[in-house]
Amino acid sequence: MSWLKKAVQAVKNNDPAARSTAEVILTYPGIHALFWHRISHFLYQHQWYLLAKMNAQFWRFMTGIEIHPGAKIGQGVFIDHGMGLVIGETAEVEDDVILHHNVTLGGTGKHKTKRHPTVKKGALISAHVQILGPVTIGERAKVGAGAVVLHDIPADATAVGVPAKVVRMKGEKITNDQDLQHIK
Repeated sequence: MSWLKKAVQAVKNNDPAARSTAEVILTYPGIHALFWHRISHFLYQHQWYLLAKMNAQFWRFMTGIEIHPGAKIGQGVFIDHGMGLVIGETAEVEDDVILHHNVTLGGTGKHKTKRHPTVKKGALISAHVQILGPVTIGERAKVGAGAVVLHDIPADATAVGVPAKVVRMKGEKITNDQDLQHIK
């Protein structure tokens, strides 16, 4: 299955308002941003940094979604609405991740090499979430709206709050801090 087919299918699987393939391709800014990011990323990998950045900035203006050309983005990623979404240079977003609007995968300014988050396969990042620094969001993890994530979130966990704390593991409610000891 091609990249575009997987991207369109991700939209259809996750957005009940998506009515047709043509509508998704023509009107969904997340699809546009991801498509043009692939071109920017190619240019970046071939050390055409200025051209890559210019392309990324143009599509940021057009879509409201800022993806640094150095970011690594998997297949089947769904950007819902996307306005205000920012993905930093060393960020990695694996396959089948869902990102909502106003999400930041950003740095803290304290790190020199890997400065941005890694979001593992199948994770869901809700609206207005800030994930800062070289943290990892585990496979199938969920981060609730408005959370600020400063530390790793394990696979199959649900995290909420400022700063984000794990409140569920594999669907089971965490009742106290002692329950968290086994996931650190």
